[in-house]
Amino acid sequence: MVEAVKYQWEVAAKWWTEYAQFAKDNGIEKIAIEEFPCQLVYNVRSLNKLVEVVGSDLGKMIGMNLDPSHLMIQGAEPIAAARALGEKIFYIHGKDARIERYKADVDGLLENLPVDKSVDRTWNYVAVGCGRNLQWWKEFFSVCRMMGYNGYVSLEMEDLTMSVEAGLQTSIDALNQTISK
Repeated sequence: MVEAVKYQWEVAAKWWTEYAQFAKDNGIEKIAIEEFPCQLVYNVRSLNKLVEVVGSDLGKMIGMNLDPSHLMIQGAEPIAAARALGEKIFYIHGKDARIERYKADVDGLLENLPVDKSVDRTWNYVAVGCGRNLQWWKEFFSVCRMMGYNGYVSLEMEDLTMSVEAGLQTSIDALNQTISK
């Protein structure tokens, strides 16, 4: 396992260094990587490692597309991650998740059941405000702003426990109440 991950980082270092140089040569200033579970870059530490292996000049182009739901389902705290990322927050998703304690306490957070099997899953994506409360979301956006992020928040609605329209409206209402304008 250790050798496999070491090899993956060697391949990633070469590829990302070439890609970052290509991006820079073509006028791109920032590359935002979404931290997704089970990928090579899935949290703050792995993003920092990618920045390090790419090198100081090109590495400064690489930051995170901060999706708080992806950190939640790994058991991490997105507010703490935002503080640790600082100026490396390049983009934000407005997306929530709920840990289904009655399942997660038995089976843990690693989940590979399809998202449409919500009743059996250990966690589910939910409309904004249906996983973490609005006070949490206010603090999250406040900390992101404090860390220097003043860009867009992209709503992702993948709550299969309600209609698309209801999920969008619930999320929009929650975001409007929690994002400082």
